[in-house]
Amino acid sequence: MVEIGKYNTLRIVKEVDFGLYLDGGEPFGEILLPIRYVPENWKVDEMIEVFIYRDSEDRIIATTERPLATVGEFALLEVRTVNSVGAFLDWGLSKDLLVPFREQKQDMQMSESYMVYVYLDEKTGRIAATSKLSKHLDKTPAAYEIGEEVDVLVSNRSEIGYTVIVNQAHRGIIYRNELFHKIYRGQHYTGYVTKVRDDGKVDVRLQKPSFEKVDDFELTLLKELERNKNFLPYSDASDAEEIYRAFAVSKKTFKRAVGALYRKRMITITPEGITRNDSKKLVVPSKKTES
Repeated sequence: MVEIGKYNTLRIVKEVDFGLYLDGGEPFGEILLPIRYVPENWKVDEMIEVFIYRDSEDRIIATTERPLATVGEFALLEVRTVNSVGAFLDWGLSKDLLVPFREQKQDMQMSESYMVYVYLDEKTGRIAATSKLSKHLDKTPAAYEIGEEVDVLVSNRSEIGYTVIVNQAHRGIIYRNELFHKIYRGQHYTGYVTKVRDDGKVDVRLQKPSFEKVDDFELTLLKELERNKNFLPYSDASDAEEIYRAFAVSKKTFKRAVGALYRKRMITITPEGITRNDSKKLVVPSKKTES
């Protein structure tokens, strides 16, 4: 079934003077792809990916243009015009995107950019946007692992850093003291989870953990033991956030490395932590050679 406000892959039915008709199925029937959007070397019965929306006359229409955001996504968009209906945003298509006055967290101004959520109005079937983001963010604690790689969309600057949207779903924050280069509102970055809060918010960093290969971390752990008089107060019971702060690895990587060193009899595990066995010399764990 065709989804308005999303990318759809549809079959080309026929050519007309003003474009191509695509098979939209029930209840839409044939959907026009205007001639200005028709790609080269098309054939009847071929499949084509298009974005579906309503044009200025409220007709279902297809385009090969790519909007800056689709229904269900957040994006930083600039206001083109403001009139008695609301603010109209540039979202990369010939028809601007409406933010009704009732959906504006603050009055939107010409040429200013705002973080918005794109949605499909259930009453009218039209695509619109809102700057009232909270009701569209997931507030349940996310099932992220500490150190997990995530998509980060920078929303706004705050006193302690930047608020971000994680994986187009959760509110997050990057702390100022953990930033080592400039970042910009509306840009996407790769981030790494450092904490998941009970209120659903997520702390992230932009720096990749230094060690995520288990055999690499085995050596790191042995060196840390040597530097700390052969004892570290961490175990399976340690909190994942505590592990990440200490070693910049996920708890899964920590547990695998500890298990591997224990099987090699290089460490002893107790409820208080891990101890390096004095009888074992500090050696680089062997790695499998590639064939």
